[in-house]
Amino acid sequence: VQLQASGGGLVQAGGSLRLSCAASGYGIVINNMGWYRRALGKQRELVATITKGGTTYYTDSLEERFTVSADFAKNTVYLEVNNLKPEDTAVYTCTSNAWTPSRGSADYDGQGTLVTVSS
Repeated sequence: VQLQASGGGLVQAGGSLRLSCAASGYGIVINNMGWYRRALGKQRELVATITKGGTTYYTDSLEERFTVSADFAKNTVYLEVNNLKPEDTAVYTCTSNAWTPSRGSADYDGQGTLVTVSS
């Protein structure tokens, strides 16, 4: 299973951006998708997840500005972030729990996309 994220870049504080991540693989069936982030010198932090049934989860402190959505017909998850702050600067990594004929259900992470917020 491959997860390809895109949409990162340099954004001014107060701005918005939308990250996308598409999953691909032979016979893949997605169970859920989501996003982590890791800022320099900090531990990885779960940002948000969404299940195939549409249930979402957010880290409490981020729910107000972050919106996770998905098009499971396209095996793609999105993360919209509003009112970006310098402390949102991090590598954002897409994650998924997916079923494949070869491995059954397993967790997968993508390579990540860097978001830099300038003050």
